[in-house]
Amino acid sequence: MASGDVFEEIVRLRRSGRKAALATIVHTEGSIPSYETSRLLIRDDGSIVGTVGGGCVEAEVWAAAQEVMREERPRKLTFHLNNEASYDHGLICGGTVEIFLEPILPQAFCYIFGAGHISLSLSKVATLAGFSTVIVDDRPAFANRERFPEASDVIAEDFDTACSRIQTNESCFILIVTRGHKDDMRVMRWAAGVPNRYIGMIGSKRKVISVFRALEKEGVSSERFAEVHAPVGLEIGALTPEEIAVSIVAEMIAVRRHAEGLPSKSASQLYQQLSQDKG
Repeated sequence: MASGDVFEEIVRLRRSGRKAALATIVHTEGSIPSYETSRLLIRDDGSIVGTVGGGCVEAEVWAAAQEVMREERPRKLTFHLNNEASYDHGLICGGTVEIFLEPILPQAFCYIFGAGHISLSLSKVATLAGFSTVIVDDRPAFANRERFPEASDVIAEDFDTACSRIQTNESCFILIVTRGHKDDMRVMRWAAGVPNRYIGMIGSKRKVISVFRALEKEGVSSERFAEVHAPVGLEIGALTPEEIAVSIVAEMIAVRRHAEGLPSKSASQLYQQLSQDKG
């Protein structure tokens, strides 16, 4: 497959919500069984496209690609090939090859439910941070292109109808920023049952606990709430809509980049409080 075809496959994978890893030869010395800029694409199902020389080199690159996809961090591999045929399953060569292995991640879609003043800043900040935002609200006067020109899509219809049409994957971020408890519950009910990377809900601790309690009575499993980020955002003392948007997107970035040790407001603590209140 030509390089152009490899890149077309990358676009297809990202659009379908799948991961991959791209290996590119970036430096060579001596005699090697390939050439600089050769590429190998390793899909998340283990299948491959292209080549970086075959044999043991590709086997090690394939193994390293699994870690790169899991950790979502790039790495560089260096191979010192000798002149023995046994080294690379019959490929006799003597030289050095450096391969850059980078993760190919799905486009991070951020579904923002609610089109109020906080969402205006959220959409802008999230877009700047590399998320493709989709605005959902049942009020056309709020959910429209004039207010959200940077969004990849704007959906102005009933929340239940919109949710039934949205297809999420494990890379999606969901933000619940509606104007009331009723709509928060409707969206949270849906979000708790679909694939996602992150769910965040704005509001006070009292509001969050009341929503969790109501959904539990409806039969939604309590385990679904443990990973919800609520109240959403990092604790930075944010007050204005712009500051709140920064705190929320910062938390989303921390999740996307697997950051550790950052102080976040976890719904798991609230849920423990809820359980204690029941006792």
